[in-house]
This record gives sequence, C-alpha cells and structure tokens, in this order.
Amino acid sequence: MEQLDRVIAFLGQWLNANVLNWLMAVQWGLVAGSLVLAALLWRRVGRKASRWVEANVPGALARSLLTALLGVGASVFFLMLLRVWVAAFAAAGLSPWLLHAASDLAVAWIAIKLLTGMMASRSLARAAALAVWAVAAMSVFGLLSPITDFLQSLSFSVGDSTFTALGAVKGLLLAGICLQAAAVAARFAEGRIQTLADLSPSLQTLLVKAVKVALFTTAILFAMSSVGIDLTSLAIFSSALGVGIGFGLKTIISNYVAGVLLLLDNSIKPGDTVEVGDVFGVVRGMHSRYTTILTRDGKEYLVPNEQLISGEVVNWTHSDTNVRLKISVGVAYESDVEKALALLEESAREVPRVLRDPAPAARLMGFGDSSVDLQLRVWIADAEKGLANVRSDVLRAVWKRFHEHGVAFPFPQRDVLLKPGSRLEVALDRPGRTGTGGGDT
Repeated sequence: MEQLDRVIAFLGQWLNANVLNWLMAVQWGLVAGSLVLAALLWRRVGRKASRWVEANVPGALARSLLTALLGVGASVFFLMLLRVWVAAFAAAGLSPWLLHAASDLAVAWIAIKLLTGMMASRSLARAAALAVWAVAAMSVFGLLSPITDFLQSLSFSVGDSTFTALGAVKGLLLAGICLQAAAVAARFAEGRIQTLADLSPSLQTLLVKAVKVALFTTAILFAMSSVGIDLTSLAIFSSALGVGIGFGLKTIISNYVAGVLLLLDNSIKPGDTVEVGDVFGVVRGMHSRYTTILTRDGKEYLVPNEQLISGEVVNWTHSDTNVRLKISVGVAYESDVEKALALLEESAREVPRVLRDPAPAARLMGFGDSSVDLQLRVWIADAEKGLANVRSDVLRAVWKRFHEHGVAFPFPQRDVLLKPGSRLEVALDRPGRTGTGGGDT
C-alpha cells in the first residue's frame, strides 16, 4: 500500500505541473486540434496518392514501400502542424514543452508503424505498435520510472524462483518479438525450400514444418531464458510431456514406419492397381504417412500406411499386369449350349481390350433353376482403365450374337402340378357386380 500511495501522490503532482495550468491547457488543445486537422487533410490527399501509386509505380517492392509510407501520411501531417506551433510558441517567448513531447511521440509513432508493417498479422502489428508507443509516451512524460519501480516491487514466487511483475511484462514483450522474428524467418525459409525443384512436394512440406518447429521452439526457449527462467527446472516436465506426446503420436509414428517398410519391400508401388476394402483404384503416390489411391470415380483416397501393412490388400498388378475377369451368363434350357459357349468366346474376341493370349474361355458351370449357367473368362492387361467397362462391352457383344443365332436368354419359370382328383376353382367377376362370391368354374 505504501508503494501505491507514493505512485498516486506522484501522479497528482504530475497532473498539477503538466496539465492543470493555462499554458499546458492551450498546448493540449493545439495537439488535439492538429490531430483532427491532420486526419481530415490526409483523408483528402491519401486516396489520391494511393491511386497514383497503384497506377504509376512499377514493381511490387516499390509499391509496397510507398504504400507503407502512405500509411503514416496522417502522422507526418500531424508532425508538420506541431512543428509550426512550436515555432510560434518560440517566437512568442513561451515554453512549448508539451508540443515538443508530442512531436517526439509523432516521430516515434512513424518509426514504429514502419517497423511493425513487416508483421504478417495486422491485428498483432497494431497491438505491438500501441504497446511500444505507450512505453515511449510514458518515457517522454516522465512516467516510465515510477511505473517500472512500482512493477518491480510486485513480486511472486514459483517454486525456488522469484519473479516480478516487470519481469513478466518484459518476458511477454520479448516472447512476442521473438515469435514474430521466427515467423518472418520461417516464411523466408519456406519460400527458399519451395524453389528447390529437386525435392518432392512431400519432402518440401516436411522440411518446412521441421524448420518452423525449430525456429519457434528456439524463440520460446530464448525468451524464457532471457527473463531468468531456469530451463533445467523444466526437465521433469519435459520428460512427462515427451512421454505423453509419444503415446499421442503412436499412430502417426506407426504410419511413418509402415511407409518406410512399403518402400523397402516394394509390395505396393505407384501405378499398381489395388483393392483395399471397398476402395479399388490406382496408386497415385506414396507419402510418409499415407498412400493415395485414385478410383475410377475420380475420388482420391488417402489410405494410412499402417492399414496397408496390417490389413488385407489385393494388388491386381503386383508381379503381372494381366488380370482375369469372370463374366457369368445364363441361357435357356432349350438353347444349344455348345453353340452358346462358342458364341461367348467369339463375342469376347470382338472387344479390343480383351487379350488374345491367353485366349477367352467359356465354361459350363452348372444347371440352375431357370437357366443353364455359363461363365466367360477373359484376360486384360490394363486394369487401371477400369473393369466394369470391359464387362459391359463383352455383355453387349454377347447380347447381339445370341439374338443373331437364336440363343434364348432365360427367364424365371415355375411348373404347377395338379394331383389326380383335385379341382381348381376359378371365380370371375362380371361387369356391374361387386364382390367375388360365387362364379363359374
């Protein structure tokens, strides 16, 4: 409480000396009026200047620099007006202390705005500019030392370490500066890595992420050590955190290991036609965590590598690109089966994608309830182009040839057997009558 009473007494004396007298009141009025006048003037001039820069200045770098300068145009107008009032006060023999202080703050604000303009986040840039300018304002008006002494007197302990409020504020500011510097360096490194054509896109992404993690980790550790935090005290916490991260990243690590194994044993490679569960398509790429499979529908599935190692995978083209298709066809019982088998093989040979060697083969598979079951077996060498389209072409050719040669397709048939002595009564409705009672037999 004693420290707080001293701060309040100092603030009262400062207000009496720097605000509550007629000379200071006039200067405060001139500062406020100049600020409003500069804003109004720049509203007129700034738009025309911005349009001129966009239309007449070549080069993105030059335009960005001039745009940054235009962003502080109102402050420059404000500074020029203040210098006019300073000259007027000096000519009248009056002390323009407040006008000098406002001029210094205007210069500081211009410099701060130009420096923070390089930050990626505009909201963070504005917050940083206001914070730094507030510190500069307190320094100009003589308030910085009392406030820092007051914050220095506020202390708290965490374990064996003692911290002050001033140290916490400094730590937050330093952490913000370090993180912004890390963000700028990360953007520069990302741009350089993306220009390396020798690296695959997946490897570029991996390097960018690794650089970002390293830069931001270094920035945080540097900020912590700068404010006096003993990093060795975090050893136990970091060990526990590492164990937790290990359990949390178990699936991710297993996918990375599975990706390495798939590349080593060459069981699946780009260009293979595979079937994983309900997914059937062509392997487009193999990445460190997942494998991309493109289906005939244009969908690209990202299958985790662990699933390809532990689950069942059908690789249609693992050691040979030839694939056999089985196409079932049924004919009526009155049809000539031998002719139907020959027509099936002739129909298959009409389809361009069907291989001549091995040749198509037709087989009699059984006798069904309503049809004689046949099966046509054909080979293709380009399964990645689809299977359903081959089946469709073959069946269309079979339909045409069967109709040309009088081979009948079956349809469901049921025989009804009437035992001797049984009667079948059929009732017919007559026009104009309702109900079904009675009738002729």
